[in-house]
Amino acid sequence: MNFNAPLLRPIRVLLFPVSLVYGAVIWLRNRLYDKNILKSSAFNLPVICVGNLSAGGTGKSPMVEFLLKLLHSHMEVAVLSRGYKRKTRGYALAGPGTSALEIGDEPMQFHLKFPDVSIAVGEERVVAIPQLLHDKPDTKVIVLDDAFQHRTVRAGLNIVLSDYSNLYTRDWFLPTGDLRDEKNSYKRAQVLVVTKCRPDLPEAEKAAILEEINPLPHQQVFFSTIRYGMPYHILTRQEMNINETMEVLLVSGIANPTPLKKYLQEKSKTYYEIPYSDHHIFSIDDLKDMVKRYDAIPTTNKIILTTEKDAVRLVKFEQQLKELPVYVIPIEVQFLFNEQQVFSDLITKFIREFTYRP
Repeated sequence: MNFNAPLLRPIRVLLFPVSLVYGAVIWLRNRLYDKNILKSSAFNLPVICVGNLSAGGTGKSPMVEFLLKLLHSHMEVAVLSRGYKRKTRGYALAGPGTSALEIGDEPMQFHLKFPDVSIAVGEERVVAIPQLLHDKPDTKVIVLDDAFQHRTVRAGLNIVLSDYSNLYTRDWFLPTGDLRDEKNSYKRAQVLVVTKCRPDLPEAEKAAILEEINPLPHQQVFFSTIRYGMPYHILTRQEMNINETMEVLLVSGIANPTPLKKYLQEKSKTYYEIPYSDHHIFSIDDLKDMVKRYDAIPTTNKIILTTEKDAVRLVKFEQQLKELPVYVIPIEVQFLFNEQQVFSDLITKFIREFTYRP
């Protein structure tokens, strides 16, 4: 369900008292960690946490993939995720034959794109990390996906993302807003990234956002945008370019499809949408609905387009998909202001100079 839909906004406002209770619980929990009443564990290898202060849609998966592209050819890297909405529980390590139902859609996406990287899931990360290191003892770096608010593990490097269109500084606690952590928690991060910016972000607006965020002296702030790649067929992986004569049926179950819809407005003749909730598990009835909607589009120059995260939950319908032009659009992070190398150097320097602090 999209809680930012206009019809639901009044309901979110009415839930303001619940937000106050939620915020109080988060505040208390953080103070218990700050005073070391609740314990955080550190590990004797570089751990990089990619997280946010808000619920979903800030671009964590593309950032994890950026780190994997940067590191996996030089060292043994592992990713540990919770595995949201999977049908299993506990620790699991991806291997041949693993499905999205077993480890979740985003970990499955990482596994398919980086088969030489160890991809594991586990709700209790402080328990899962030793299991991962037992299974993959040559691991040199662990990337924690979406773990910033889970303080049981103390990462050596915390990268906190915030959506340009919904900065955490302007947000409020769930369910009235999207915050799942205190705004002040940004102080625990070493790196802040404003994601999904417009590609031509002016220097003046960058300066205004920096002033609003008010980074601490030890923090580095980066600005990034989304770059979409060439769509490829979900089964054959044959590439195809979207052009202004094409009509597109967009099938998406992601937290924030707005940038993708804007992209289609610019690239295609028109697009239609079948929206699903984030991490939606597709059924055969969903597939029938897609076919019905696709057949109703009154042109022959048309395709069905979905995201990489959705594709790993659709590919189980392999037989039915053989007859359909279902294409997957890849996405990647692109840093603005010529700072991509600066960011990459920061990551490699952290790993190179890592010192264990129990």
